[in-house]
Amino acid sequence: MTHLVDPVVVTPDFECCKDCIGFNLRKATRAVSQFYDELLRPIGIRSTQYSLLVYLHMSGSITVTQLADNVVMDRTTLTRNLNVLEKEKFVTVISGLDRRTRLVTITQDGLVILDKAYPLWYQAQSRIKGAMSEAQLNGLLDNLSALVKAVQPNETLKN
Repeated sequence: MTHLVDPVVVTPDFECCKDCIGFNLRKATRAVSQFYDELLRPIGIRSTQYSLLVYLHMSGSITVTQLADNVVMDRTTLTRNLNVLEKEKFVTVISGLDRRTRLVTITQDGLVILDKAYPLWYQAQSRIKGAMSEAQLNGLLDNLSALVKAVQPNETLKN
């Protein structure tokens, strides 16, 4: 999606950038990720890896492309994460029916690490939930979903 810069604005007003959604969202994401990572540290995985393992557990085998699309992660970043998980034997990545596709599956070791990680994840989740009202939490989750939808390419523009 391409947006043209308004040619009338000659002098940028950088003061309005303090409300930049991208900056503030990344700041919040870093803080939350560091919090979850710290609690998951004892078992040696990061929050991103935990989330991918949970997704794979819930979805079953899935292609790398489908996984990247579903978790809204670029393929390069996803491949880096999958390489770590594969090295630890938490996932397998094999060629699909069509050799151009790769199929990702959680392994028994991956399920074991999820069982070990769940209480730590639950502790982090509970702490965050305890610091927010139900209305705040539901609003946050609704707003995050709306934000993802707002920045997704419009299918009608692709055609």
